[in-house]
Amino acid sequence: MMQNQQGQQGQMHQNMHVGNVPSQLNHGGHEVFDLHEVLGASIGTLNSYLLLRQHVKDPELLDILDRQYKFMQDEYNITVECFRSGQNPSHPTSRYEMKQGNDFIYGMKPTQPKKPWQSVSEVNDEYISSCMLGSCKSGASMKTMAALETTNPVVRRVLADSVPNCIEMGYELSIYQNKHHYYQVPQLAEQDMNNYRNAFAPAQGQATGQQMGQMQMPNNNLPH
Repeated sequence: MMQNQQGQQGQMHQNMHVGNVPSQLNHGGHEVFDLHEVLGASIGTLNSYLLLRQHVKDPELLDILDRQYKFMQDEYNITVECFRSGQNPSHPTSRYEMKQGNDFIYGMKPTQPKKPWQSVSEVNDEYISSCMLGSCKSGASMKTMAALETTNPVVRRVLADSVPNCIEMGYELSIYQNKHHYYQVPQLAEQDMNNYRNAFAPAQGQATGQQMGQMQMPNNNLPH
């Protein structure tokens, strides 16, 4: 994870209407609205993990939930910290690392059609891991969009550094689900897959300025 979050210690910023703006107010309007969405969603994820924890049966899933909760809580805290101060948080964004390998089982096998529950007693590890995976995917999307709207360089970097962690946590959960056949991964037929794999080729070097100019010039010999 990148460690070069740019400092804002004591730096003033310009507002064309009011003059100098202190670092804690170095946030644009879109940034403020998007950060409220991101932080609110982060609280929702943490609360969901806490509520779901009591229903987990698989020790492996419980270990994943606890490790992800602890990591998410720390990311939430440093995001709040730099958003409120406009300055570097107390420590840089950490890098989430999952424990298991990354081998997927490919192929589909018949399963019972899914339907709404009749009772909360039907809560199971498949549902819990699906909720966790959905939260990670949503977090990756929201933080990416918020980072693109953020003007404060520290907050932007904290958000941007958090996105790969959301992806890694989602990947960890998808591997867990795949291993238990909750999340099945179909594959294309070999010929179709090879056609897609070979549909692109590497670019051949860099075009010179003269070549690019020639490519942009209209061809006056074309029939009208």
